[in-house]
Amino acid sequence: MFFHIKGGPGQVIVMVGLPARGKTYIAKKLTRYLNWIGVSTRVFNAGDYRRQAHVEMAKKPKHSFFDPNNAEASAIREACMEAALTDAMDFLRDGGGKVAIFDATNTTRERRKIVYDKIVNQNGLKCMFLESICNSDNIVESNVREVKVHSPDYKGVDAEEAISDFLERIKHYEDIYEPISEDSENHFAFIKIFNAGEKYVIHKHEGYLQSKIVYWIMNVHITPRTIYLTRHGESMYNVTNRIGGDSDLTSRGQHYSLALSYFFNQHVIPGLRVWTSWLKRTIQTAAHIQAPQERWRALNEIDAGDMENLTYDEIEEKFPEEFKARDQCKLTYRYPSGESYQDLVARLEPVMMELERQGNVLLVGHQAVLRCILGYFLDKPLEELPYIKVPLHTLIKLTPQAYGCEAEFIRFPIEANDTYRPKGSF
Repeated sequence: MFFHIKGGPGQVIVMVGLPARGKTYIAKKLTRYLNWIGVSTRVFNAGDYRRQAHVEMAKKPKHSFFDPNNAEASAIREACMEAALTDAMDFLRDGGGKVAIFDATNTTRERRKIVYDKIVNQNGLKCMFLESICNSDNIVESNVREVKVHSPDYKGVDAEEAISDFLERIKHYEDIYEPISEDSENHFAFIKIFNAGEKYVIHKHEGYLQSKIVYWIMNVHITPRTIYLTRHGESMYNVTNRIGGDSDLTSRGQHYSLALSYFFNQHVIPGLRVWTSWLKRTIQTAAHIQAPQERWRALNEIDAGDMENLTYDEIEEKFPEEFKARDQCKLTYRYPSGESYQDLVARLEPVMMELERQGNVLLVGHQAVLRCILGYFLDKPLEELPYIKVPLHTLIKLTPQAYGCEAEFIRFPIEANDTYRPKGSF
């Protein structure tokens, strides 16, 4: 079952830290995780509000806009932060949300005092601060390059000019930055992350939801890596449109296995690890790849229960009511003696936590499993999970970034049966 909050106040997660410390990356990934497990969550990014402001210098700001001595700019930034925080609290009170993430620098004690007072004392909501601290030049440099490439603030700006301006922006914040104090701010619930997961300080977290957030934070990292996803090669059951089972690859599936191994064996991918399910078709697909391999039972295909090994025509004939029920709500429908997509998400959660800890990984899986994983990384609404297209003989390259996750679909020129069934066809 998905995780649900029963009653109680909504929660605001307040980001803290200098620019280029991975705050937006963490905020967006935490949002994806919480939505994925069924907790309605949204990010309220102060920078987005600034870019929407009807003031030209706020939309395409130079570093001087962030100078604390620039009174006019400070007033604009303050108004944008207030608007973001107000909308965050409205989302929890009136919009049905459970968690709002307030993504701003919040670099001074005075600012955090004001934010805490509004959230907790004035609105009766819960508040947890999440501070990212980096003194590693390599991590900061990598994050600066990431922002330069993907930040809306520097769209169309020369690379060197963007980096130079952004470094000056950071200096303005460094002049006033006060890390969360374990002495003077010890009444706060907070998490401090040092150097993208090198060390953590966790203070006064309470309740099951905050424990889930702490668990996720301690597994995520913000250093660059690539995740490769692919279904197994075409199997005997794919050809006959049977579901479940543990069939072998067809000759075309074996051809894909060889092509996939050639792709990875010819590329130098540092520290690559290969994950498969316990089922033969994934193990056979990865058999020739020269990298350490792990088998995960949790990566097995969705359990079709009483309908394992049947064709779709046989299911419609033998279980007409079940056939109709699954079409009505594929996300929550549970096969008799089997699983639903919701069950599958719950089963995959430990896998996702471990995947977040890893560097470069190739995961060879199954259609329903990869739909759930893609839904997580691409931030798809839950109801869309059962209908995400994951064709056979296609390698999906995921590159997590500060402002989202880039997905590239690499189609191998090897024919395979199309197993995709659109909504309305079981």
